[in-house]
Amino acid sequence: MHPRVRLAIIVLTGCAIAAVVAVAIARRSEHAERPPPAVLGPRTGFAGALRPAEIRPSDFALRDQDGKPASLRSYRGQVVILTFLYSTCRNTCPLTADQIRGALDQLGGPGVPALAISVDPAHDTPQLARRFLLERRLTGRMRFLLGSAAELAPIWRAYGIRPQERAFEHSAYVLLIDRRGRQRIGFPISKLTPEGLAHDIRALSAERAGRR
Repeated sequence: MHPRVRLAIIVLTGCAIAAVVAVAIARRSEHAERPPPAVLGPRTGFAGALRPAEIRPSDFALRDQDGKPASLRSYRGQVVILTFLYSTCRNTCPLTADQIRGALDQLGGPGVPALAISVDPAHDTPQLARRFLLERRLTGRMRFLLGSAAELAPIWRAYGIRPQERAFEHSAYVLLIDRRGRQRIGFPISKLTPEGLAHDIRALSAERAGRR
């Protein structure tokens, strides 16, 4: 074969390979830029993760940002959004609150109870809790429950929550309590979306009261 013909074949082959690689990279980048949709569990039908069935209902009695008493038992018969926040947080807590507000907006209709339990009792005050709710546009839609470390520690343990400390961040979870007061669904903040949360609230609300 003539050297010039061989060279032309090599050049054309190289160009073809480069074009194929470029198309593959472009397609991979295109898919990477698309946010993943809320994926339902293949067997459960829920967007969040099912909590272990043996976990018993864990009630609590605290006071909210306005000094009004609040207990989980008082919401029996309703699906409840339960999360753990602190009022001076500037990263995960505002994000969590915004995702919950988005789910509430999607649900519309009668308000779904949303409770946030303090994980930083040394710094959370009624004034700061009210300011947090106001900034996240959740005044009247979420209650920020406060208490001393001694009052809150048993609740943190019951729900598997690590409180906020100087050396590490608190556990960032959103839980759904079903109409019987059981922990049914859990969302780590990395998996939380308004769409997924709203879907699971609707699914739990549609369950018969005697189920589970």
